[in-house]
Amino acid sequence: MPDGYAPQYLEGLRLFNEEEFFEAHDVWEELWSESLGAEKKFLQGLIQASVSLFHFGNENFGGARKLYDSCRQKLDPYRPSFMGINLDTFLTDYQRCFQELLDHKDRYPTDIQLRDELVPKIAPPEELTS
Repeated sequence: MPDGYAPQYLEGLRLFNEEEFFEAHDVWEELWSESLGAEKKFLQGLIQASVSLFHFGNENFGGARKLYDSCRQKLDPYRPSFMGINLDTFLTDYQRCFQELLDHKDRYPTDIQLRDELVPKIAPPEELTS
């Protein structure tokens, strides 16, 4: 995407920020299937972030935690930023959202929920906001 960003990429960001996680996953998966190399792995990380939040919201804590870990493995190498996204900010917010679940090391809690005020947002690429 040297001359800009694919429409599916931007649509996925919009859907993610509207907390339409399953829909964001669908849109990014379309783009992922056509991608190669670093971009493909990065998109896979975004897809996993979406699905982890979808699972967390549906109280599938096992699936949420598993995809959280996998997402971090995919996205951490692209810090501090990639494809216009400030990953340092996003991953810090993402961890803050999941911290209560992560603190329950060996068991899945029954008394927590996805807290709306902690759901991370992905700031759009700077060149789109200036």
